[in-house]
This record gives sequence, structure tokens and C-alpha cells, in this order.
Amino acid sequence: MASIGTPVVIPDLEQDQAGKSKGALDPGYLVICWNDPVNLMTYVTHVFQMVFGWPRQKAEQHMLQVHRQGKSVLARETLERAEFYVHQLHKYSLHATVERDKG
Repeated sequence: MASIGTPVVIPDLEQDQAGKSKGALDPGYLVICWNDPVNLMTYVTHVFQMVFGWPRQKAEQHMLQVHRQGKSVLARETLERAEFYVHQLHKYSLHATVERDKG
């Protein structure tokens, strides 16, 4: 007598995407870096280059905004990607947060 195997079920990726909340897929989350009195400006520039892959000039512009204005919005991403960037910045000892974009 031949044995019957259990069927292989392949997940429906389209259904998984539809089941997620709109907030998780919406690129409406801001990655904000805040000024601190500890890290050198050259170090902050270097970290922005490493984490975001930016050229030095763009990284310096954001670093100067953090230094002069107290914060800089570094990216507008999905929630997961924004949290990833914040985690990376924390690994380099920078103060960063995720905020919902109100605009």
C-alpha cells in the first residue's frame, strides 16, 4: 500500500502583505538624530557615511544641522527601516529616534 505524504503549503506572500497594517508599510517615519555634547563632529560625519552610505558632503551637511539646530531629519522610511537605522546609529553611540511624519 502506498503512503500518502503531507501536502506542502506555500505561503501566499500577497496575502501576507495585505494583512500587515498600513503603518508598517507606509514610508512615513522619520529618523532623527539629536545633538549631544560627547561625539566629535568628524565622528558624526563618519557615522552618517557608514550607516547611510552618503558622500562626505551630504553627511557633513546633516552633521552641521545637528550641531547648529540640535537635530536633523536623516531619512523618511517605513517603520521597520527607520527602526533599523536608529538601531545602527545607537550602535555608534549617537542619540537618534523614530517619529511618525505628521506631514
